[in-house]
Amino acid sequence: MALIYPSKYMSTSHEYPLHLHGWLRIHKDGRCERFIGTDIVLAGTDPLTGVQSKDVVFSQEHNIIVRIYIPNTIVPTRKLPTLIYYHGGGFITETAVSPTYHPTLNIITKESDVVVVSVNYRLGPEYPIPIAYEDSWEAIKWVAAHVNGNGPEPWLNNHADLHNVFFAGDSAGGNISHNMAIRVGLNPIEDINLKGVIMLHPWFGGNDPIPDEKKWPEYKAFQDQVWKLASRSRVGLDDPLYNPDMDPSISRFGCSRILLCVGEKDKLRGRGLYYKKVMEKSGWKGKIQVMENKGEGRVFFLFNTPSENSRVLRNKICLFINPILSKA
Repeated sequence: MALIYPSKYMSTSHEYPLHLHGWLRIHKDGRCERFIGTDIVLAGTDPLTGVQSKDVVFSQEHNIIVRIYIPNTIVPTRKLPTLIYYHGGGFITETAVSPTYHPTLNIITKESDVVVVSVNYRLGPEYPIPIAYEDSWEAIKWVAAHVNGNGPEPWLNNHADLHNVFFAGDSAGGNISHNMAIRVGLNPIEDINLKGVIMLHPWFGGNDPIPDEKKWPEYKAFQDQVWKLASRSRVGLDDPLYNPDMDPSISRFGCSRILLCVGEKDKLRGRGLYYKKVMEKSGWKGKIQVMENKGEGRVFFLFNTPSENSRVLRNKICLFINPILSKA
């Protein structure tokens, strides 16, 4: 791992060889101490939305769970679109059971009338990239096992329409959603019909800064250091997993629709919009919609669910998945 220079985002010292301020620090004995994303909220019935949730182990080998959400309007005679969601946190923080995600996914489940499967992949640096991607792919295959109603989880057997599947995620989860869609294109899962991908302030990068990133060199250095830490510098900043412009398989993206959401005040907004250009020049035959929330910073919708901009963003998600339910 390359030595970084001190900044307001990160620093080094004898005691802490790497300190990502407000996120985590690495002790000199190698121990990782996290400051965010460690709290847990229990699954159950949400009093505000009536949505039910529960945790289910999808990987017995590694004891990894998904958190499944179903709306209280569910009926046995109707199956619902299935949204497989990947949380953010730079591949090094947060979980599927974090209070950062639980309220928003309850609301999305209710408003979009979907079954949500929120994936709890393993984190770096203890489990370096590509482990997060492998866990995410295993979760998709586990969901696919329910297509004929014979899978291990009754909620998916009874309520999930696996011919109407969407991938979604914020930040690092948006990155995962993109890479999982490419995997679907390269290695189709017969039992899943991927209808679209929803990328909420996705996290990408690259060795050469794009014009917007030149305005905030310290911030770019911080983002790149997070990638290096999560991946233990396995390839570098032009790893196709981190820089889609370097992926020779990008045109094999496994569906024809993308919803790309960015925030006007997000320092990674430019990288998100650059992703649109990369997709459009790749030879991919699909369509990418862009939604920009004015005046908003990174993943604002997770921390201010009642706001008007959060409502508008969620309505866009609903329109993308279930147009008949969308509200103006």
